[in-house]
Amino acid sequence: MVFLRALSQLQRPAGSSLLSSARAGLRRTPGPCSSPFTGLRTLTATANRQGKVLMVLYDGGEHAKQQPGLLGTTENELGLRKWLEDQGHTVVTTSDKDGPDSVFERELVDAEVIITTPFHPGYLTAERLAKAKKLKLAVTAGVGSDHVDLNAANKTNGGITVAEVTGCNVTSVAEQVVLTILALVRNFVPAHEQIVRGEWDVAAVAKNEYDLEGKVVGTVAVGRIGERVLRRLKPFECKELLYYDYQPLSPEVEKEIGCRRVENLEEMLAQCDIVTINCPLHEKTRGLFNKDLISKMKKGAWLVNTARGAIVVKEDVAEAVKSGHLRGYGGDVWFPQPAPKDHPLRYVQHPWGGGNAMVPHMSGTSIDAQIRYAQGTKAILESYFSGREDYRPQDLIVHKGKYVTRSYGQRDKM
Repeated sequence: MVFLRALSQLQRPAGSSLLSSARAGLRRTPGPCSSPFTGLRTLTATANRQGKVLMVLYDGGEHAKQQPGLLGTTENELGLRKWLEDQGHTVVTTSDKDGPDSVFERELVDAEVIITTPFHPGYLTAERLAKAKKLKLAVTAGVGSDHVDLNAANKTNGGITVAEVTGCNVTSVAEQVVLTILALVRNFVPAHEQIVRGEWDVAAVAKNEYDLEGKVVGTVAVGRIGERVLRRLKPFECKELLYYDYQPLSPEVEKEIGCRRVENLEEMLAQCDIVTINCPLHEKTRGLFNKDLISKMKKGAWLVNTARGAIVVKEDVAEAVKSGHLRGYGGDVWFPQPAPKDHPLRYVQHPWGGGNAMVPHMSGTSIDAQIRYAQGTKAILESYFSGREDYRPQDLIVHKGKYVTRSYGQRDKM
């Protein structure tokens, strides 16, 4: 689906709410990540910069009509179209992003700004960036900019700014991690499927059902999401909460949460009943969980991944679950996305059945999170189009030809 419209002569102040045209009666839920996006700035009547904005989003279809809060869809366009057109910008929105003949490929050539999401990413490879002669800003409406070749972005057009809405969905993802852990440990999915089929066989599902209490849980990385996961696990009275990260938490935070840092990843994996992956994807984490590393995990452990699909080798994870070395795997991230129908993690099961808690990439795109990342995207655009470039520092990934964040720019120890 593609929407193209240019209103180069319209010059009105942006007086309407960001979301009013996309949803009615939906109030932003206050939360840990909501405050950075309140009191958003308003552009003056004539923007200092005007250009073509390309949005690569997923099609919502009838669902987007039923729920206007599905802002990350081609139909609702992050609530930004009217605001952008009122500033005189050309707006192109598409879901067609794959292949050399895609709308994304064609429209990128003269786009000044591209907006995409981690849930339906428009991959900005070095080859595509080389053709994007006018591109100055790439915005991730969400968190995670691994769909961009950041090294190439630093060298293109004097340095393309890559920004994301840091913090917008950390609560959403952390909740999903805990949900997935519980679904796996309590063997919930096959139990529910049994009921849907009209069956009743308690023994068939109880034989692989455990308590979270008394288990050792470890997170790979303890950033904004990883720390929140540990905090949410504290009430479950796990035997121990561990984390692996190049940068330790403060002693005060460790004491408050009741967690412990393990400096060697393999050492942590050998102790854990449950491992959750919460690190960014880059060249040192791509394929990190391969056959060799998975073999270092405890037999019968569960693995949860809501970070990025390419951090694991999908075939190796599938084999580990199929063999019973892993009791289960769950999460919402795939590579590529959308996941092809023959993706091995769609169907793999433990020898006793179950062991699969995979869902579409949805953890960071709750309705509440979509409101936050739509607001954050607008703030980034305001900073750029006004010429002020007064971005929130934590939103910048690369800027003016340099890495800005430790997550992508200082990776020697990760």
